[in-house]
Amino acid sequence: MQESNYANIYDLHSHTTASDGLLTPAELVLRASEMRVGTLAITDHDTINGIPVARQAIANAGLDLQLIAGVEISTVWENHEIHIVGLGIDIQSPELMAFLAQQSERRNQRAEMIAGRLEKNHIPGALAGARRLAGDGAVTRGHFARFLVESGVARTHNDVFKKYLARGKTGYVPPQWCTIEQAIDVIHHSGGQAVLAHPGRYRLSMKWLKRLLAQFHAAGGDGMEVAQCQQAPQERKQLAELAIQFDLLASQGSDFHQPCAWIELGRKLWLPAGVTPVWAGWSGANEGVNEV
Repeated sequence: MQESNYANIYDLHSHTTASDGLLTPAELVLRASEMRVGTLAITDHDTINGIPVARQAIANAGLDLQLIAGVEISTVWENHEIHIVGLGIDIQSPELMAFLAQQSERRNQRAEMIAGRLEKNHIPGALAGARRLAGDGAVTRGHFARFLVESGVARTHNDVFKKYLARGKTGYVPPQWCTIEQAIDVIHHSGGQAVLAHPGRYRLSMKWLKRLLAQFHAAGGDGMEVAQCQQAPQERKQLAELAIQFDLLASQGSDFHQPCAWIELGRKLWLPAGVTPVWAGWSGANEGVNEV
């Protein structure tokens, strides 16, 4: 199906240097504007630190861009790491700030354990390297991957995960994140909508994916990501059908981390007919604008 031109392109999943993205918040909003994105959500991993900077950058440059305050919260469900995106959150919510402080501490502890395991396997300096690459942002496994590639331990980011950071590998540390219910609760308390991120990436069978969606809906989850830049054939249609089946709103996002040939802000983001967009009730939203 061909892409169409719309008055407002929604990209509701992106990252900055506040977590594991390579563009600063200011650089990200400028690029979004260049890519003709009309509504952008910044959803860094377990932090909202990029939002104020992005807001100021939009104001300074006079960009015609609606910024949605967001966050991508890491959770654990049935021994799987599941990500929940919060959209339209109040970044000054005391509950949210306290919750993210706890998540940050969990992330720091995991980073130290990953580095310790790599050290035991004759890969020194990983924690310092990851922290250097993260700068003021939260340290993620992506930063460890970049350090290992930079150090010549592996050729590519994907090779790092396959050989060192995936489940059962040398540097893998089981996550100790919050539950899905806790993530949904804090998102709702901060005035946002809870959206299940990239459900097609968890390598779940259809039976287990439906179990996840059923629990997510029962816990008060609002929506699920249906459309991304890169998807397997028929995945978008299948996810749209699941959104309807489990009475979830449909979202879309590039999950942009850095400029590259295959993932770009706003690219190939449209929703199949029949779903209700997550932005349908937003003030000033063009309801259904991206449906095809």
